[in-house]
Order: sequence, then C-alpha cells, then structure tokens
Amino acid sequence: MAGGGVWLRGAAAGLVLSLCLVVSCRAGKLLVIPADGSHWTGMKPLVEELGRRGNQVVVVIPEVSGSLGPSEHTITLTYPVPYTRTQLQTIQRANLDTIMASDTSNDISRMWSYYQTLTVLRNYTRNNCDSLLSNQDMMQTLREQAFDAILTDPFEPLGVIVGALLSLPAIYIQNGLPCGTDLEASQCPSPPSYTPGRFTHFTDHMTLRQRSVNFLWALLRPLACRYLYSDVNVIASEILGRETTIPELMKKASLWLERNDFTFEFPRPLMPNMVMIGGMNFEEPNELPEDLQEFVDESGEDGFVVFTLGSLVSQMPEERAKQFFDAFSRIPQRVVWRYTGVVPENAPANVRVMKWLPQNDLLGHPKVKAFITHGGTHGIYEGICNGVPMVMLPLFGDQDDNVHRMAVRGVGEVLSVFDVTSDKLVEALNKVINDKSYKEKMLKLSTVHKDRPIEPLDLAVFWTEFVMRHGGANHLRPAAHDLNWIQYHSLDVFALLLTIVLTVVMVTVKCCKVCFRKCCGMIWTMKMKSE
Repeated sequence: MAGGGVWLRGAAAGLVLSLCLVVSCRAGKLLVIPADGSHWTGMKPLVEELGRRGNQVVVVIPEVSGSLGPSEHTITLTYPVPYTRTQLQTIQRANLDTIMASDTSNDISRMWSYYQTLTVLRNYTRNNCDSLLSNQDMMQTLREQAFDAILTDPFEPLGVIVGALLSLPAIYIQNGLPCGTDLEASQCPSPPSYTPGRFTHFTDHMTLRQRSVNFLWALLRPLACRYLYSDVNVIASEILGRETTIPELMKKASLWLERNDFTFEFPRPLMPNMVMIGGMNFEEPNELPEDLQEFVDESGEDGFVVFTLGSLVSQMPEERAKQFFDAFSRIPQRVVWRYTGVVPENAPANVRVMKWLPQNDLLGHPKVKAFITHGGTHGIYEGICNGVPMVMLPLFGDQDDNVHRMAVRGVGEVLSVFDVTSDKLVEALNKVINDKSYKEKMLKLSTVHKDRPIEPLDLAVFWTEFVMRHGGANHLRPAAHDLNWIQYHSLDVFALLLTIVLTVVMVTVKCCKVCFRKCCGMIWTMKMKSE
C-alpha cells in the first residue's frame, strides 16, 4: 500500500486496518515489530521495499521512542508506554555519559560494562512488553488480521512473544544478540576455539589465554541470557498460558536474516535457515547540497574527513570536544563533523559543523580521505562499500567487536573514547590517510563485498516473501531442535559405547580368570599326580 505511514490507536485501528488490508488480495500480509535505534535503521529499507512491492505491511511501535516512526508504503500502529520522550532522552544521555567515562581495556571492565548493558536492556524491554501485551484493543486488532508472517528484531523480545501468541511464522533480522541467544535458538554450532564470543574483542585466531577466556565466556552465556530475559520470561509464560522462555520461543523461527557477511564477520558455521544480508542499507551516493559540495571541493589534494558518532551521539562533553577541534586544526584536511554541542570561539576554519550530514553521500565523494566513526554496522558497511579507511571510536554494544573486526583486516585504526587525546587522534588520522596500505586493503575489501550474485536487499525480500508464501520454511529447520542436550552432544551414544566396551572387557577378564583358574588347577593336579 503506497503512501506514508498512518498513526492509529485504539478500537479505530481495527476498522481502518481492515479497510486497508482489503484493498489488495494479491500480496502477503506482514506484521512488523521493530527494535529502536540503529536496529530500525537496519530493518526499515526491507520493510519499505516489501510494502513498495505490494505486500501489506503493518508496523507496530511504541508512541515514544528514539528513532521509530512512520515509514513509506506501510501502515503504522502505535501503543502507549509508561515513559515520556524526555525521560527516554535523559536515560540515553546518562548512559552515554557513563560510556564516555568508562575504560573497557581489560576483561573485567568489559564484563562489568556488559552487565550494565544487560540491565538497561532488561528494564527497557520489560516496559515495552508490558505496554503492548496488556493493550487489549491493540492485541485484538492484531488477532483479527490474517497475517502470513511476522518480521521482528529479537534484540527486543516483544516481537518474539507476539509471534508465538498469534502463531505466525517468524522471520528474525539481527546482527548478534547480547547474550548469544541467536546461537542457542538457531542451534548454530559456535566452537569457542575459533569463533570469538561477543564483547571479547578477540579474532578467529586466538592464543591459549584468549581461547580459555572465550571458552569460559561461552559457558557463562546461558546465565547472561537467564538474567536478561528473567522478567520477560515471566510475561511470556503468563501471556501464552504455559511455562516458557524467550530462547525456547526463538527456536521456532522460520528464518534468520543476518545483517552481516564475511567481509565483516569472521568465517563461522551457519544453519540452512540463516541468510546473510550485510550491506543491505547501502545506496549509491547522491550529489551533495551545493554549499557542502563547494566546501569539500575546495579541500584540494588534501581532501576531507567525515566525522560522526552515529544517530544517538551528536554532542560530547565540552572539554572532550575541544580535543577534537584541536586535533582537526593540526591536519591539512578539511573536516565535516556532525555535532550539536558547544563550538569554541576559536574553532578551526577547516571544520564544518552540521546538525545532520549526508554520511553516505560524503563517503562516496572522490576527495574523502578518512572516516571517523563509532563503529556501528551501518557506518562500517558504508565505509566498506565506498572504500574509505577508518579511525574508529567505539562507544557501546557491539561496536567494540565491530571495530576490532575491521582493524584486524588492516582497514582502520581503533582509539578508545575513554582516553583519546588530540595527539592520538592526529597520529591515527595521519596513519590511515598517508599509509596507502589502509586504502588499498579497504578497496580490496569493498571489491570482494560487492562481488555477489544478488543484492542483499533483493535477497532479504525474496526470503521474507518465501516464508509468507509457504507459511514458514520447515524444510530448512534442522533436526537438532528435536534433540535434548544429551542427545545433541551424543553423550547417550558415548554411554552406550562405553557400556559395550566395559562389558566386553569385563567378560574377557572374567573368562581369562576362569581359564587361568582351570589351567592352574589342571597343572596343580598333574603335578600332584606326578609326585
């Protein structure tokens, strides 16, 4: 259904939604429950493309969020939540201030940061689950529609519960869940010997110490999941009328759309119902606005640098910002910086500060020399597709792992936002700009990434519509889901073989003892007779 999203609430939503869905009977009906922030940025192109191709797409979002909102070619339904936009922004700012002051350079500090992240997610997801699932009007509206499938980001488990409640084939789009629930739920092998766990910052070539840490991390993952989902597990059990957990519900997934590929991710096993769609958001760069085009064109042979820390971070503490302004004053390149904080009176003339900037269009400009980024997957893929080397300042979540995956490929340098200085920033920029190996390796990575038989967005659309057409993808679901832990690891087989071996050994020993006794007895008897 063409046109912008429509905001609807209450009982009227059911009537309007029904009228909209009757308009076309030739396409599928898809329910979409996204996650906030960059997760929605990663899902939105797929959602809009599905709607553009004639599918009837209904997106359900909270009234208050960071970045969620109406999208083209879709119907948008909203539900109230127990927090205001101001409260949400206050929490986000407080979390970012904590992140800016956190040192995560060692295993213990990373584990503590990981625990804090899980706590924030736990509280946020509990509120959203309670708000939608207790909204009887909205849930009744959704029940009345004959959806063919649900598309959701399991980063927030609300969509997982709704899909189970409505008995819909589930399509999950994600890029690694905080506690590895995706690996457990999909039954995807993840050997800790060469598959680094999330938040470890390890590569697929680990030392003995790293493999030991990674092994312990893998053992602790289920405990992290239990903590993260402890509240929503209770909500899911009450709603579904049976004892269950989020990982158990996720095991029913028809399809996993992985927002990465092996130019970004380390090689690892995949299951048949996992489809890699890394770079799905990339679009060919457009022309820049006239004033911005003039600014970068006048940078000459030195070129320019693009600087942004993502959609959530447009400012930083004033003292920290001065370090960046100072660093930029010491390089010959011009800088385009997305920044809404305080600008010093003596700000360098080579810096252009903007409240919003066309990131991909700038990265596609021939004069761009480097990209300073926080390491979000969208920015990294835009850097890869445009062949721009990077200086990376990870802030939170999966960004640490993302940037280390790029650094090990030799396409960028990693700095810590906790202790970054003007000198370190200048050194890193000069390194990635003047050392041609960074550019060469990034261009190589870009060429490999783009050399594919089908575009990631088309692939994601095909498999989503496949699930809608066929009511799932059961032929791709491995039998591992039907095995318990003992059967999966063949412990019962080992027990059987061990029993057989022990039985044979015991019988053999017993027979040998009997034979030995008889032989000894005969020898003794013969000896006695001879005497």
